[in-house]
Amino acid sequence: MSEKLDEKTTFASLFVDLWRDFSDPGFLWQVLALATCLLLAWGLSRYWLRQEHARSSDDHGLLRAFGTGSLKRIAFPLLSLLLLLIVRKCFRYWDLGPVSLLDLAVPLLLSMALVRTAIYVVHHAFSPSSLLATSERFIATSIWVGLALHLTGLSTPLIDMLQQVSLNVGKQQLDLWTILTGLVTVIVTVLLALWVSGAIETRLLAKDSIDASISVVLSRLVKAVLSVVALLFSLSIVGIDITALSVFSGALAVGLGFGLQKIASNYVSGFIILLDRSIRIGNVVAVDPLTTGVVTQITARYTVVRTLTGTEVIIPNEYLVSNIVRNESFTDSRVRFILTVQVAYGTDLDIAMQLMGEAALVHKRVLTDPVPQVLLTAFADSGINLDLCYWIADPENGTGSIRSAINLAIWRSFRENGIQIPFPQREVRLVGDLPSPAAPAALAADNPDA
Repeated sequence: MSEKLDEKTTFASLFVDLWRDFSDPGFLWQVLALATCLLLAWGLSRYWLRQEHARSSDDHGLLRAFGTGSLKRIAFPLLSLLLLLIVRKCFRYWDLGPVSLLDLAVPLLLSMALVRTAIYVVHHAFSPSSLLATSERFIATSIWVGLALHLTGLSTPLIDMLQQVSLNVGKQQLDLWTILTGLVTVIVTVLLALWVSGAIETRLLAKDSIDASISVVLSRLVKAVLSVVALLFSLSIVGIDITALSVFSGALAVGLGFGLQKIASNYVSGFIILLDRSIRIGNVVAVDPLTTGVVTQITARYTVVRTLTGTEVIIPNEYLVSNIVRNESFTDSRVRFILTVQVAYGTDLDIAMQLMGEAALVHKRVLTDPVPQVLLTAFADSGINLDLCYWIADPENGTGSIRSAINLAIWRSFRENGIQIPFPQREVRLVGDLPSPAAPAALAADNPDA
């Protein structure tokens, strides 16, 4: 088997050719041509990226994002490879000299481009983590090992050896080489699908004309569809019959019906929330008396509510669908608040009500339309109850600070105008004559047993 290897693809023959050509005067032309290609590619890539960056500042489309992101990584090796292939063709066509150095540089530049492209796709498909750094090293090592096997000529016997080890899966016979290529194909296609779905999600979330909930549900659907299509497409490329997955799909349906019922219900509820837009990102919701805050994230399984104290509450989507949720900014973000103040009975109510309305308008977060209104609500035991009704448009920024500021402004206005805020007082009156001091002593003498 090894005798059939092409001697021009073996590692030893490449170095033999390089050693033989080293003494040839034409070898200097190879070095000069390689250096010229590398310098020219470096200059062209720098100029191209500057032009691309200038255009991307005005157009933030998906292709522009790909151009400014991936091209800056692979522009240099790809341009170098293209120029090198042209120069090598010219060397062979006009017989300008040996090309052993150029033959060695071609696979090296191609491997560099593949490594940079793969790492770029992985970076945009997954969030940064320690596992991501490990996967980057694994991808780079795998590509360079594949190049080394190709240069040394060991790839062909290794493939033949893997093809001889086979196993039967149902009615289909699979060998180790098919399984390995299938695994690599699935990983590559799924990574590309995740990268494309991530780019589409970023594009959708950046559009102000599309509602945030619609953008989220569209991005989730795109990611799911692209992942399934990529998986089926990669299996078809390898030659695996995808009808064999019918057994797995049946088992998955049974699992959803029994053990995964709650999880499936949460996912379905998540899509319902995203589609009917009953709860959207940025809404102020109250799930229970202790959980009131702003919706910061809606996923397929849960919803994140950030309370006014800074705590993030993770709520399963099924709970939001099957329970009563108070959405304070469902159709209108304006919220009405009532602040009750009690004044003494001798107070001029017209002046007090005017001062309360002016105190509310001093705060910049209080809306002037509708204008704050003061109502007389009750004649209480200690004084007269006045309710100040005011509206704000940003309840997600909290209500405690504005309530405190208005209370403080009312207190200062009342103090300057002599208006009293009553407090509970008790007056005790004794009806009838008081007993004389000798009466208790006489009663004790008459009753010595007491």
